[in-house]
Amino acid sequence: MADKKAENKVVLERIYIVPLSAKLRPVPRYKRAKKAVKLVREFMARHMKVEERDVSKVKIDKLLNHELWFRGIRKPPVKIKVKAKKMSDGNVIVELAEIPKILQFKINREAKKSEAASKEEKAEEKKEVKEEKAEEGKEEEKKEAEEKKAAVVEAGFKHQEMEAKKQKHQIMEKPVKRQTPVQRNIPRGK
Repeated sequence: MADKKAENKVVLERIYIVPLSAKLRPVPRYKRAKKAVKLVREFMARHMKVEERDVSKVKIDKLLNHELWFRGIRKPPVKIKVKAKKMSDGNVIVELAEIPKILQFKINREAKKSEAASKEEKAEEKKEVKEEKAEEGKEEEKKEAEEKKAAVVEAGFKHQEMEAKKQKHQIMEKPVKRQTPVQRNIPRGK
């Protein structure tokens, strides 16, 4: 994988303004943004001299795609300024030439979040190492406490068994059952 990345070098880099309005006019409104993406790919295949004008070798950047779809499927931009890089393997990578301030702000915010997350992960790893060291000492104490508890429980079982044996061998008087009076039907006078 690293070899492929090392081999892929930028052979050609250009900035283009891609006109979209003329080709988008006859397209139905509900397909326009999708068609705009296709037009950008075709334009780049033509102008960057991709072999056999193979559109599958043209890769569109996430931000460029976002910009094309930003106003919805019905109203893509009329023209768009892009930066195209042709790699040594024949692929063309297309990016936005000028990133809007709003998108730049979002990118910076995401970068800060990822940095903060990585710092938190490092801090958590350090805490885990400290906790493991502390746990080793605590584990020994816990084992000793568990052994004591087990010994106490065993002694309690032995005591209960002895009491049960004593009760078994004692003669107990059976309690007298008390009978409840039964009401009998007495025949009425005849």
